[in-house]
Amino acid sequence: MKIYNYPSKSANARVASIVNRGLSFKKKDHIAVTRILEDVRKNGDKALVKYVNRYDSPGLDVKSIQVTRREIDAAAKKAGRPFIRSLNQAITQIKEFHKLQINRSWINLDRPGAIVGQMVNPVGAVGVYVPGGRGGGTPLVSSVLMGVIPAKVAGVKHISMATPATKDGTVNPHLLVAAQKVGVDAIYKIGSAWAIAALAYGTKTVKKTDVIVGPGNIYVTLAKKIVAGTVGIDMIAGPSEILVIADSAANPEFIAADLLSQAEHDPLASAMLVTSSNETAKAVADAVKKQLKNLSRKEIAVESISRYGAIMVTSDLASAIELSNSIAPEHLELQIKEPFEYIGQIKNAGAVFIGKYTPEPVGDYIAGPNHVLPTAGTARFASALSVDHFIKKTSLIYYSKKAFMNEAKDIIRLAEIEGLDAHVNSVKIRLKNA
Repeated sequence: MKIYNYPSKSANARVASIVNRGLSFKKKDHIAVTRILEDVRKNGDKALVKYVNRYDSPGLDVKSIQVTRREIDAAAKKAGRPFIRSLNQAITQIKEFHKLQINRSWINLDRPGAIVGQMVNPVGAVGVYVPGGRGGGTPLVSSVLMGVIPAKVAGVKHISMATPATKDGTVNPHLLVAAQKVGVDAIYKIGSAWAIAALAYGTKTVKKTDVIVGPGNIYVTLAKKIVAGTVGIDMIAGPSEILVIADSAANPEFIAADLLSQAEHDPLASAMLVTSSNETAKAVADAVKKQLKNLSRKEIAVESISRYGAIMVTSDLASAIELSNSIAPEHLELQIKEPFEYIGQIKNAGAVFIGKYTPEPVGDYIAGPNHVLPTAGTARFASALSVDHFIKKTSLIYYSKKAFMNEAKDIIRLAEIEGLDAHVNSVKIRLKNA
């Protein structure tokens, strides 16, 4: 990893290239995804099976798109007790965290004769998209937990899961066990943009949903972007990213491992160290080079580090935090001597990992907070996936005759300023009959 002194012309240019890498969609991809969405919207199951057969599982028919109880029972026997123990631990902690996010309906009676309030209700149905991994070999079990659990906690009555089948028409057993454990109501063997279309518009086999969440490839992400508005979505997530703030007390081996934990995701992933210590910068650069040699996804990590990796040396921690806030990273690690002293200075980050024994993977799997986080600088205004993504807030308003009379003139005056005569008349007609 290249070391830069920040601020400097070269450092500023490197930061800009990382921040601006963004998530772009090619015109041809937009056209292709739009055609798929429209095909599924118009032709339902027929179109769905066509795409499933062409890209995922040649032998799958409409009757076998939905996972059966027998398949789920068989998966439980394959998953193994150690996996289930770890799964249960993660489910418990993720559920307990999200329970703290629950919103309650409320009523306010402070003004005589007037009642205002808010009703909180869950959406009716949610679709959770879970990538199947290459050839079904790398199941994203954590995506099941992070997508389904907050929806369940919110009170959603029906949750569907869509995940692509392997060529032989099966779904990874770990995914099926996880889905069963967290209470998924229906699992469909569908992937990519056609899965998003089916969840957004519904087919004879696939239930229409109100909100769609979950990660995916460029086609999945683009499909979610297009159907947003027809349904709610979690976010348009870009490539993964991590920023580590460190001082001279930090462990270079820990930092290098954490940077590479994100770099191995994707060639577009970003891994950055911002440190006030030249010695730490050099030690981390050496450790990254050493650890890269043993990674199974070495080629991906090398490309990520070379394109979007950097080590920035600042004059002090205050400057490091200022740079971090301007970048607004998805994952921010504070590997400094007294991290809690600096928490209040962090303004923009998807999640903050505090101290040397809190690596980013803790948050990915088991800590409790959701790992679906804002990327590409959107932590400036966006938040992690939460219970709030699965609820609706409905305002309540009641006025007695006296309360209405007390405020009628103010309502009329404001409506007249806006030139809305019918609004004015709606109030005046009641005054005449008072």
